[in-house]
Amino acid sequence: MAAVTALDNVTNPSQQQAGLATDGSQFLTFKVGDELYGVDILRVQEIKGYTAVTRIPNTPPSIKGVINLRGTIVPIVELRTVFGMPAMEVTPFTVIIVVVVREKVMGLVVDAVSDVLTIGRQDIQAPPALGARVNVSCLSGIAKAGDKLVALLDIDRLLADG
Repeated sequence: MAAVTALDNVTNPSQQQAGLATDGSQFLTFKVGDELYGVDILRVQEIKGYTAVTRIPNTPPSIKGVINLRGTIVPIVELRTVFGMPAMEVTPFTVIIVVVVREKVMGLVVDAVSDVLTIGRQDIQAPPALGARVNVSCLSGIAKAGDKLVALLDIDRLLADG
């Protein structure tokens, strides 16, 4: 038996066919409005069909309320509101992406989940500098995925006050 080295793992074609990333990261992509966004797949705990939420008084408009997820009370954030978009009716595609933000579990309401993409570091660029009036600190980068652009979210910064 020959010993398997780290180099063998990188060059093994069966692993590349299985979709294991060797030079990039995986992102869960989803739609909010007509735009495509992504979060690091390692931050995603689960994807759940939209369910009714319990409203909490005196919360910011972006906080829809809370749900009970197997005994854990999870705050639910409406990304459309966070992004300054108009509210939309819940559709069969509307889901809650359960993520871990600074050791807290939170849910993100999005219009639809798109895909899990492996994006190489060379395909990610820094967010553009749009001037002092436009805050892009919630973006960790902009990725090229085929002919589309994906805004990669820094959920720690995006939901810092959540």
